[in-house]
Amino acid sequence: MAWQGVACAQQAPAAKSQKVSDGVVRLGFLLDMSGLYADVTGPGSAAAARMAVEDFGGTVLGAPVEVMVADHQNKPDIAAATARAWFDTGGVDAILDVAASATALAAADIAKAKNKVIVFNGPGAVRLTNEACSPVSVHWAYDTYALANSTALATVKAGGDSWFFVTADYAFGQDLERDAGTVVKANGGKVLDGVRVPLNTPDFSSFLLQAQGSGAKVVGLANAGADTTNSIKQAAEFGLTQGGQKLAGLLVYISDVHGLGLKATQGMLLTEGFYWDLNDETRAWSKRYFDRVGKMPNMSQAGVYSTVTHYLKAVKAAGTDETQAVMKAMRETPVDDFYARGGRIREDGRMIHDMYLFEVKKPEESKGPWDLYKLVATVPGEQAFQPLSASRCPLVKK
Repeated sequence: MAWQGVACAQQAPAAKSQKVSDGVVRLGFLLDMSGLYADVTGPGSAAAARMAVEDFGGTVLGAPVEVMVADHQNKPDIAAATARAWFDTGGVDAILDVAASATALAAADIAKAKNKVIVFNGPGAVRLTNEACSPVSVHWAYDTYALANSTALATVKAGGDSWFFVTADYAFGQDLERDAGTVVKANGGKVLDGVRVPLNTPDFSSFLLQAQGSGAKVVGLANAGADTTNSIKQAAEFGLTQGGQKLAGLLVYISDVHGLGLKATQGMLLTEGFYWDLNDETRAWSKRYFDRVGKMPNMSQAGVYSTVTHYLKAVKAAGTDETQAVMKAMRETPVDDFYARGGRIREDGRMIHDMYLFEVKKPEESKGPWDLYKLVATVPGEQAFQPLSASRCPLVKK
């Protein structure tokens, strides 16, 4: 098992920081560095984490802050084993992202058992704040409920009232299909059928043929990363949209739209928790990120920066890196940065913040390579995310 540690400050003697357990604050990131989610988490998320540490000054409570990155290869057993090793012998204080839902659920179990902070920006499964919630976990950027509650709702209201789902067959895809299907039915629509697709499938032809033959007005893509881009490309080749069906990308990142191009994605509705061109603050930070990474950040990568900054502020406020004290400070401190204004962490671990419904621009509307979205609606956090009254988290008192 290998991981990469990058110190973001000069190593100060441990004795100089009596408030940090071993003299170093180590932050772990379990990412997909080379697989189907590498573009939406991976090196870009690692870069955002290092930016945050550098901008914070590289130290907290007199201790240097170190970023640890590991590639879990989208395998839950590797994610769990790495998290256990980091907590047991690696001196890691907190894991501040785990790419993908199945791996996140595996790492969350370890963090709960070891009483260590764990935060999620890459994964979307809403069960992370339901059945799998814990006193030490926070879900930051988005989840399947918020995606469904924005994109699916807008699509149904626009007349897309019959659906066929093409679903990635693991925790994230299953949760996204369920949540979107619930929204469709609650608003008078019907789910005609669907198909479960193995993760990282290169050939979607048989699944798209079933979608085409279903007669559904909307083909809902309950997948992400390379699975999403492959299914959209092949849907165009099969003439799905030319035949009158609409594609609903339930998790589409800016990197997906940029890679596919506006000709293939124009008019698509999608939901994100962040867009680089929202305001002066998002533009200023995103330009710095672009100068380092060579592309604009997505909501998960920007969320990592926000998470790291919030965590380090909490350590400073608590005067210690002890888990319970840091979690208390994280919950009590509003999230108020370029990523989220007036955000807050609920008792189920959900970070509540506004979400945004966008429409992909037509080629002639775009003024540059990353000028891709136009804002359709801002969805207040209290409306976007699952209400506590519907929570299945055992920490929520009803």
